[in-house]
Amino acid sequence: MTASEFKALAQRLTARLAARLRPRTLLLVPALLVLYVLVLIPFTPGIRDLRRAKVDQPAQIYSADGKLLAEFKPTHREWVSLKQVSPYVIDALISTEDRRFYSHHGIDFKRTASAALHTLKGNKQGGSTLTQQLARNLYPEEIGRSQTLTRKVKEAITAFKIEAVYSKDEILETYLNTVPFLYNAYGIEMAARTYFGKSAGQLDLLESATLIGMLKGNSYYNPVINPERALDRRNIVLGQMVRFGHLVPNRLDGLQKRPLRIDFERQTEEPGRAPHFAQQLRKWLIAWADDNDFNIYSDGLVVRTTIDSRLQAMATQAVTLQGNQLQSIANTAWGGRGGCANANPDVAHAFIRESDEYRARRTAGANDADALKQLGANRGFMQALCESKTRVQAAFIALDPRNGQIKAWVGSRDFTQDPFDHVQQARRQPGSTFKPFVYGAAFDRGAKPTDTFVDQAVEIPINGQEVWRPTDDSPPSGKPVSLRDGIAYSKNRITAQLMETVGPARVARLARNMGVRESHLDEVPSLALGTSPVTLKEMVSAYGTIADDGNYMEPLLVTRIENKDGEVLAQFESAPERALSVSATRKLVDVMRDVINCGTGTAIRTRFGIRGDVAGKTGTTQDNADGWFILMQPQLVAGAWVGFNDSRVTLRSDYWGQGAHSALPIVGDFTQRALRSHLIDGRARFDTQETPGFWQTRIARLQTWLAQTFSKEPKPSTAKQTAAPKPARVKRAPAEPDAEVTEQTPQPPVFTSMPPLYPAPSDAASAAPASSPGE
Repeated sequence: MTASEFKALAQRLTARLAARLRPRTLLLVPALLVLYVLVLIPFTPGIRDLRRAKVDQPAQIYSADGKLLAEFKPTHREWVSLKQVSPYVIDALISTEDRRFYSHHGIDFKRTASAALHTLKGNKQGGSTLTQQLARNLYPEEIGRSQTLTRKVKEAITAFKIEAVYSKDEILETYLNTVPFLYNAYGIEMAARTYFGKSAGQLDLLESATLIGMLKGNSYYNPVINPERALDRRNIVLGQMVRFGHLVPNRLDGLQKRPLRIDFERQTEEPGRAPHFAQQLRKWLIAWADDNDFNIYSDGLVVRTTIDSRLQAMATQAVTLQGNQLQSIANTAWGGRGGCANANPDVAHAFIRESDEYRARRTAGANDADALKQLGANRGFMQALCESKTRVQAAFIALDPRNGQIKAWVGSRDFTQDPFDHVQQARRQPGSTFKPFVYGAAFDRGAKPTDTFVDQAVEIPINGQEVWRPTDDSPPSGKPVSLRDGIAYSKNRITAQLMETVGPARVARLARNMGVRESHLDEVPSLALGTSPVTLKEMVSAYGTIADDGNYMEPLLVTRIENKDGEVLAQFESAPERALSVSATRKLVDVMRDVINCGTGTAIRTRFGIRGDVAGKTGTTQDNADGWFILMQPQLVAGAWVGFNDSRVTLRSDYWGQGAHSALPIVGDFTQRALRSHLIDGRARFDTQETPGFWQTRIARLQTWLAQTFSKEPKPSTAKQTAAPKPARVKRAPAEPDAEVTEQTPQPPVFTSMPPLYPAPSDAASAAPASSPGE
């Protein structure tokens, strides 16, 4: 058989086979299409989800005293009913986006066919109805936006479901409240406020047409940056309204000649009472909701937090007051507004080199010197750069040490300007606030507050090559210094010698057990002076362990979560973990009282008049880059940090740079307010009485038994005795000024240590090496 004969035979066989299969194929295609649709139905959103998306019930966050702190909305949106929307908006929307909206059931087959025909001719058009667009807006992940047959079928199925669940008015209302309009404005209400400074119900015809015109392409028809395109699109919308009977024709020419008038202003959400706390809580709550099959944006969850709104307000006021005062000092130190170039040219040049403007000039071909000169001469640029770099930052957190509940959280001076959270996110060297871990580890090994080290020069080899030489703000005295005075006066040389005795590994382990559990701690000798960066939250949590007799309580944000009907879904509480022995903890609390009574934290007594039983510690790092102070009261532990985002910037003052003068006033102001408001009990006291151990108890009992058994005192007579006459009342002379008076409920003494060895307590160590920030 020749090749031509073989080809002819193949053609005849193919034609015969096709003739036999054609009727079956015609029946098979629709069956396969139906099967394809049925397979995709389970992969589209369910009716219950559609109802939940429309309801849009965000989680509500309440304080411990019942005040609303925040609502967790998925977007910046305010839901309005269809009656609250201008009728011009609805007419423009129907005319432009879906003119047969009230007659179809989710898909406009005529429009779809027309769009397909135009697309085949090279003029691409969209055929989606408002219902299909709503499906994409509500479920972008489930449906997607790729140009595939599967996506279109899923979109159509979802549109049919929406039509089955919603009325036409509900669909319009949901669409108008979920459609995006740029600048984080979602829904017609936020769009009206953003672009025209009014509510959705006040929009006139031209404003309505402008916003509806944006739906074809938000960025392309943005009236702020593309006003000419937006004007042309607005006029097209007006023409559509005339075409479909929503606007009389004789008005069209006059309206299209009117200019585009925009009153643009970005809409920002109110930060709330505790914005940084809410920011961290949102992350936690999303994780909890995912694990428990809830949606924080639509399930109407009610979250009861640990925050006390009254204490939160006091903390915010204290941070604002001290922050503003320190800012004026910083402005003076850096030469006033825009003056950082004169105050420190080298640092100013470093700031310029890190800017986008500098990189742009270098990319354009300018050399380093020319770029620095050009930008340095730009007063506006330099002022903005210096103001951003020399803005004082501050953070504060307070918790109840008895249960770990966080009562106040301020992450920066102003959330709108400084959204970065310096409580949870920022890691900075804690300076001398880290020293209690060294002393706690020593007390746990049997050291006593009266133990002494000689105040002498210290040299500690590191890795056999380097030598660490911690210093203080005064030269070595050569005299013995007790551990009590070592921490009260924050003596670096004493702490370093104690660290040698205890060991860095043991101190790091204790710090982790007590609450520093997220930051890495370098197990080196200089750790004693706080060289490893940590967060303020970790440090205050660890001090809470000290205040609670050595029990670590995990910081708690939430006490319970309820559903919208008030039923409790979950409850939360912290379980105590033993981190430090009771005996060591009580010694530590007792010596830390002296920091307040006669050491570096005396301003708590002298300036703020706080007379309760309190203990604490100041902290200052190298070059006064960070100021710290943490105060412990039996019912509340509060801590503050002050500094700058860029550690190269400081207050440039040996006085204001110290934690005792920068951070302490925040805590002192807050604690003073809390005590005066009776939100904490000023009479509460730490229990620092030593609890005898097992053998001490047995020895004491044995001594008592021996004394009673072999006592030489005569036994009391059993004979009847004549009652002695009642002695006359004698007026008792007043006690001597230095006499010890013991009461059933002792009050905290003002001074509990030996007479001061140092005439003026200081909060910072001078000439401390970079690896060992001083106090």
